[in-house]
Amino acid sequence: EVQLQASGGGLVQAGASLRLSCAASGFTFDKYAAGWFRQVPGKEREVVSCINSIDGRRYYADSVRDRFTISSDNSNNTVYLQMNSLKVEDSAVYYCASDPNARWDSVTREVRAYDYWGLGTQVTVSS
Repeated sequence: EVQLQASGGGLVQAGASLRLSCAASGFTFDKYAAGWFRQVPGKEREVVSCINSIDGRRYYADSVRDRFTISSDNSNNTVYLQMNSLKVEDSAVYYCASDPNARWDSVTREVRAYDYWGLGTQVTVSS
């Protein structure tokens, strides 16, 4: 059974940093695409960042580029999202997701590309 467990959220002040972790189990962690998405009440879930395990390609939403970094540790079956210079508008529930087919195209940025989702972790940034 594939399971994704996201953690690392919390309440911080603007300008602070957080590192989210997504621990995966139940599938071979050598071929996948992984993504971080976020959602606020009343809005659709939006992509934050994605990574492809085969060639290390990464994608960042414009709103987080140069502030957030996605990485992976295949030895620990974990994908990370380092979030620096947090802004109030970064407040959301953050979800990690995986695609065991490791596709990488325009659909990779969309919710429908991912087969497995973890429960979210809340990030709240205060001014």
